[in-house]
Amino acid sequence: MDGMLSQDEINALLAGMDTSGTPAGDAAPAGDAPAGDSPPAGGGGGSDDIDESLLSSSERDTVGEVANISMGSSATTLYSLVNQKVNITTPEVELANWHTVIDNYERPCVFVQIKYTVGLDGTNILILKEHDVMVITDLMMGGDGTNTEGEIGELQLSAISEAMNQMMGASATSLSTMISRKVDISPPQATVLDMIDDDPSDIADFLTGTFVKIAFKMQIGDLIDSTLMQLYPIDFAKSLKDTVIAATNEKSDDDGGDAAPAPAPAPEPAPTMEAAPQMQQPDMSGQMGAQQMQMQGMPMQMPMQGMPMMQMQMPMQSMMNIQPAQFQNFAGETSILPGGENIGIIKDVPLEVTVELGRTAKPISDILDFAPGTIIELDKVAGEPVDVLVNGKFVAKGEVVVIEESFGVRVTEIIQ
Repeated sequence: MDGMLSQDEINALLAGMDTSGTPAGDAAPAGDAPAGDSPPAGGGGGSDDIDESLLSSSERDTVGEVANISMGSSATTLYSLVNQKVNITTPEVELANWHTVIDNYERPCVFVQIKYTVGLDGTNILILKEHDVMVITDLMMGGDGTNTEGEIGELQLSAISEAMNQMMGASATSLSTMISRKVDISPPQATVLDMIDDDPSDIADFLTGTFVKIAFKMQIGDLIDSTLMQLYPIDFAKSLKDTVIAATNEKSDDDGGDAAPAPAPAPEPAPTMEAAPQMQQPDMSGQMGAQQMQMQGMPMQMPMQGMPMMQMQMPMQSMMNIQPAQFQNFAGETSILPGGENIGIIKDVPLEVTVELGRTAKPISDILDFAPGTIIELDKVAGEPVDVLVNGKFVAKGEVVVIEESFGVRVTEIIQ
């Protein structure tokens, strides 16, 4: 060479390594290094090496399909919690390890661990960005999603655990339908992690090796446009694929699969009709003849006007034992009002009892100005009896009393 450094060699020197992969301080002269043998800058070695053969393409496709269906149900559940449009895109399935997750995901983040307790045997972990958790929990608590200042506390962790519990519960229901067996999960456990100083074995044992990473693009209204990650152990992903394939084969067998078509049903015989017992018959000879034929077990041919000849089978028993129905008398067990109404059957029906301190009417402009500390004047004076309503109907008046540490109402007048 002419003594000039190539661009690859400059990149390698800036990364702290020479083109042969040795530390820069021990590097041989750049001109002595073969130009075609230098590894790419920042090449992953050691713990970053991932054996892609651990998961076949069919297993990846199955895991991706399961994750896609499960997250579709989860997105619907999350929409009901945050009252915002939720969109979770098609997942991307790949193998990863702890180092690749640290390098490619924003920190700190929230790890939510969910274990399958019924139907499947395994664990999966959801990873959400700290900002996304703050937005979701603020929306769940009635905010507008902009209160994201400060650090995640116990309140936010509890709220996101409940959200993940409902989301993964809906996911388990979809998975149960797919594999034709009941699937249940344990309560999720949420933890805030920086990941750099954390030992992955303290979170889950499978994080110390290679695992399956499923990445989803998650959008919530105009507030979140981020990435949601789900981590599976490899053995769980393989067993999930086997379970889905087995369930699919069972459904195919139940539906007939490739079996030969069933033969066409044979033509049905002419319909038979059972004649009702004749209470009175003007032609006694005809009745006796019919009974004689019936006793011999022979069908009787009878012409009917406007209909072709039909084969009619007389009943085997000429006499039937008919008795009036007997009913138990319940009169002594319930209360009957004078008008005949039975009030006992509705005594255990719950009704909503409301005590109304007072009312007022305000224009919308005043209501929009409400803030903590605003005083609202009611239409009643202090000490005046309060109204007692049952299912919204005014039934009584009373006075407010204190029972230990709770308020109560002593009824003073019943409104007829």
